Amino acid sequence: MESIEMHRSSIPAESLALLRQGTAIPAHLLALDADRRLDERRQRAMTRYYLDAGAGGVAVGVHSTQFAIRDVGLYEPVLQLAMDTARSWEPLGGRRPLFMVAGLAGRTEQAVREAGIARGLGYHAVLLSLGAMQGASEDELIAHCEAVAEAMPLVGFYLQPAVGGIHLPASFWQRFASIDNVVAIKMAPFHRYRTLDVIRGVVAARAEERVTLYTGNDDHIVLDLLAPFTLVRDGQPVTVRIRGGLLGHWSVWTQRAVELLARIHAAIEAGSVAPELLALDAQVTDCNAALFDVAHDFHGCIAGCHEVLRRQGLLEGTWCLDPAEGLSPGQAEALSRVARDYPHLTDDAFVARHRARWLG
Repeated sequence: MESIEMHRSSIPAESLALLRQGTAIPAHLLALDADRRLDERRQRAMTRYYLDAGAGGVAVGVHSTQFAIRDVGLYEPVLQLAMDTARSWEPLGGRRPLFMVAGLAGRTEQAVREAGIARGLGYHAVLLSLGAMQGASEDELIAHCEAVAEAMPLVGFYLQPAVGGIHLPASFWQRFASIDNVVAIKMAPFHRYRTLDVIRGVVAARAEERVTLYTGNDDHIVLDLLAPFTLVRDGQPVTVRIRGGLLGHWSVWTQRAVELLARIHAAIEAGSVAPELLALDAQVTDCNAALFDVAHDFHGCIAGCHEVLRRQGLLEGTWCLDPAEGLSPGQAEALSRVARDYPHLTDDAFVARHRARWLG
């Protein structure tokens, strides 16, 4: 442990406990003005919104924040703005523990450098995207992860190939979960079999007590969180659960997401899952189809989330760093439909009540 620059044992106990019990962590979006420059006022307002909505922290510098922030010198400023806001803001209901996650990208040298930035700013863990490691062998991927784990506690990230991820088998996840400085894994392959590969790997590594599972499967949120996963190890059943969500979907309608997670936790504790709760799985997935632009292979997945916050008055527009990224044909109409069909999954009234406070 002497070579570890930040070990998981140094995470504040209350923050680590929050991660392990399961919490809602929105994948932070990026507020830009019409010239595609950072709008600091609205970026700060978004962080305040997430905290007032009851989120257990935010993930910044991740896919939803746009990986291209690194190309325009915004990686450190955006991370710092979120952390400064989280530290200074007095959320509704008072201060509480948070778990702050910074996204990493690139090959080993870049990822380790970004981990150093996150550590210096006070983040608790880093979410490691492996998209830049296309073509690497499993041994090379594990060596990369081990190098980053020497700098910061790790949250694994299974990103779906449609937005730049790579296929990672159960053997990889067993070796990854065996790395001592791994604290969680966000599963976002949007694929049942591959989600199960991650869980199998964690169980095979005997890491289920240390490595907390989070859903990033925005297409299957409710059942991911409700279902027990019972596998067999050494002839004995081992049951694990996905405890929380680190989700792009939860970057909007966040107050409802927090309420949904609390309702799921209460149902699991009571040992009774109502049919109405199960029915929300399809409704949330229908909303996600509009948000993430499934009809056009996720082309508008970031702009769709921007559009919700634009309609609520938190963002000025849907601009992305890449001018080619925007709403797809019919996506705005799809968003209107799901908002109309599922008003119980939107938080427009909550945002309207507090928007001036966040933008102040």
